[in-house]
Amino acid sequence: MKNSLKIKRMVGIAILAAIVIVLQVLSNYVQFGAISITLALIPIAVGAILYGPIAGAILGALMGVIVLTAPSTQAYFFVNNPWATIFLCLLKTGIAGIVAGLLFKLFAHFAKKTDNTKKKNVLFAIGIIAATLIIPVINTSLFIGGAALFFLDSVYGGSTMAIITGVFTTNFLIEFIVSAVLSPAIVTLIKVLVSKNDLGFTNDFDEFIDYKDIEDEIDDLEEIEDLA
Repeated sequence: MKNSLKIKRMVGIAILAAIVIVLQVLSNYVQFGAISITLALIPIAVGAILYGPIAGAILGALMGVIVLTAPSTQAYFFVNNPWATIFLCLLKTGIAGIVAGLLFKLFAHFAKKTDNTKKKNVLFAIGIIAATLIIPVINTSLFIGGAALFFLDSVYGGSTMAIITGVFTTNFLIEFIVSAVLSPAIVTLIKVLVSKNDLGFTNDFDEFIDYKDIEDEIDDLEEIEDLA
């Protein structure tokens, strides 16, 4: 039984890892001017919520590995300080994944303590949204700190404001807005995943899921697809 659970968990995390790789590889090479848009933070959030902080760390670090191969990373950062680049790329999204997992656990802990079903579900949804939104915040904050520490002179000409304005305009705002827009959909996605699949989820979702409502939502979606 335990081995079966571990295998299911590994399969679930592996699926999310594959999605992270594909999305981040696309982000490495598909840019709109100086702006790089990545959706890879979303599966990191989903993994941290479903499988906990360790899974979030693994998926985040995996994204960091792919970021290391980006032409911009190699051209501006790796050539100046390879070890600092490796450290920063792995650290920022890895820690973001950990924090997301812990933040969801915190909201889930408070949700389990209340007998009010409506409040329980609200805390559950807020936990998912908060975990999703905290990732770009942590990711960007750690990058700014690391860039100021290791690359202030070599890449940014000694200007801290160049780091802040550059990161905010080219990455953070886009990542945060994308996460904010998609976070309600992630709430529904989590509900559907845990109601229709058994992939060894670390967190216990039974208290938060109204399986009848989820079945109705899925039936509605299937009806819309049939009409289309």
